[in-house]
Amino acid sequence: VGAMGVLLVTHCVVLYLLQMVALSSEQFRVIGSEGPVLAPLGGTLELSCQLSPPQHAQHMEIRWFRNRYTQPVHLYRDGKDMHGQTISKYVERTELLKDAIEEGKVTLRIFKVTVDDDGPYHCFFKDGEFYEEHITEVKVTATSSDIQILMHPPNIKGVMLECHAGGLFPLPHMEWRDSKGEVIPATSKSHSQDINKLFNMTIALLIETSSHRNVTCYLQNHLTHQEESICVILSGKMCCFIKEAREGD
Repeated sequence: VGAMGVLLVTHCVVLYLLQMVALSSEQFRVIGSEGPVLAPLGGTLELSCQLSPPQHAQHMEIRWFRNRYTQPVHLYRDGKDMHGQTISKYVERTELLKDAIEEGKVTLRIFKVTVDDDGPYHCFFKDGEFYEEHITEVKVTATSSDIQILMHPPNIKGVMLECHAGGLFPLPHMEWRDSKGEVIPATSKSHSQDINKLFNMTIALLIETSSHRNVTCYLQNHLTHQEESICVILSGKMCCFIKEAREGD
């Protein structure tokens, strides 16, 4: 009977410990944006996350980081912001909004967005030994404000048109279209990145010297769906350019 009693007590203790582990693993979840968050180059980015169920988080460690836990974008611990532990590229560029921290909600604000801010962000809450996180994907966007067509002097093959656009991120879709909106295969296409990691693109088109036609250089940011275009109207030796821009939906 004694042995059976010991086994029964041991069994009950094990069940109790398993229940405690199960309860501790359900203390909270961290929720936030499910889809990518778009961030305009040079603008201000805001990323929010919160505890579910809502609960006071002022005593918790709240850490925002990119790829490495030990390299925080912003760190809040012991009831204060630990600015001295922020990695160099985010020094004096972040602010943690804590107006709703009593409900477990915080917002990370990042100023002067750069291309390097593109990518995943971990929102990490830690209470004692328990912790959870939510990952939000950030997509930095920059749309050209300077799209132009350069027309080279004609030769025996025809007239070479080059469409240039710069200051772009990510790499956009760029093509030539005719007056009916049909795609015209480009003679050549190239791109490069500048010191700020912004893309510059060029597409060229060779057309007959005596051609009387309209061609459009079309550019689209596939994240924002913002469109830009510039049309050249060729009529013998005469030409004119028409530039258009349209915001995405």
